[in-house]
Amino acid sequence: MLSWIAPLVVLGLVVFVHELGHFVAAKLVGIYAPRFSLGWGKPLVRWRRRGSETEYVISALPIGGYVRMASRDDEAASMLEGGNEEVKAGVEQGKHWDPDAMMPHGPQPVPADRWFESKRTWQRVFVLLSGVTMNAVLTIGVSTSIFAIYGRSYVPAVVDTVFGKPAQLAGLQKGDSIVALNGAPVRMWNEVLTGVSGSAGTPLRIDVQRGTERVTISVTPEEQPGADPITGKPRRVGKIGAGPANRLARESMPFGESVTSGWRATWAMAGSVVGVLGGLVRGTVSVSTLGGPIAIARTSVTAAKAGMESLLTLIAFLSINLAVLNLLPIPILDGGQVLLTVAEAAKGSRFSDRTRENLMRVGLAAIALLFVVVMFNDIKGLVLSIFG
Repeated sequence: MLSWIAPLVVLGLVVFVHELGHFVAAKLVGIYAPRFSLGWGKPLVRWRRRGSETEYVISALPIGGYVRMASRDDEAASMLEGGNEEVKAGVEQGKHWDPDAMMPHGPQPVPADRWFESKRTWQRVFVLLSGVTMNAVLTIGVSTSIFAIYGRSYVPAVVDTVFGKPAQLAGLQKGDSIVALNGAPVRMWNEVLTGVSGSAGTPLRIDVQRGTERVTISVTPEEQPGADPITGKPRRVGKIGAGPANRLARESMPFGESVTSGWRATWAMAGSVVGVLGGLVRGTVSVSTLGGPIAIARTSVTAAKAGMESLLTLIAFLSINLAVLNLLPIPILDGGQVLLTVAEAAKGSRFSDRTRENLMRVGLAAIALLFVVVMFNDIKGLVLSIFG
């Protein structure tokens, strides 16, 4: 049961929130949105209050959703989403037909000022970017919740291995808890790294708790090539040749600090996605590392078995992934649509239907190629996990 529920929850929530952003933004700027669907494909359940413009639908494939807007490209878009149905004036639609409603719920035409193309450039861009914005908000919210509920995890400042001359000569031992550097209290191994890295060639006083005894030792870190522990940039750093214990500790965090940490975690995850995309372009990252629906499903099940924290972390990471990927300048994605909208505004007129159709074909080809690659990787990984 978990193998079905976990992927549906993860994928469904991430895509649903994305489409909800488009839907709310469309309503705010006055674009006619006749349908909002939870899931894709054939509608299973549908309802619309009398006098309401929007029909709410639960569809056959509960992995996300879509919002249908009045647009010149409505037929092609809704065909892709699984919600296409033509309604001609005077044709009865059974219990769903409303003679006072606008198409496709009734015979009334959609006013010209309610179409997507009739809105100002900034309004269209606002609607197009609202999906990725909502995914970013979801990531920040989930990340903040993780810090608020579970606290901050860190590696304690406890020595596990002593392998370098400075530490050996100073008498540092396995099991020592480092409590202060030059009189400044420390608890986390990152604090030890920062203090040692910045003291290359300079004697450093270390206070350690060794059983019931407090011991003060002096060590001079060796200057070696390394990276700044904050920025990651190459520089000369101090090292003593000691490693931490392989365990994590936790500490509670105030809500305000949780929000700040959630914001930083979101940007860090977004940066990692951009880094992978850049690596794919430069050829330093192999396309064999990319995963698709099967990989996501397997990861979702693993995360769910590991606990709620792991599942929430996966939701946050996939949500920011969707946000970043949708900003790519590929015509069928939000980023490509924004670029096209801005280009038309600069041109002063809409591109011809033929030009837009060709651009969409390029976008579809790119997405299809990506789908083939990730599905190949998924199936290969699945086969190896079964028979490898």
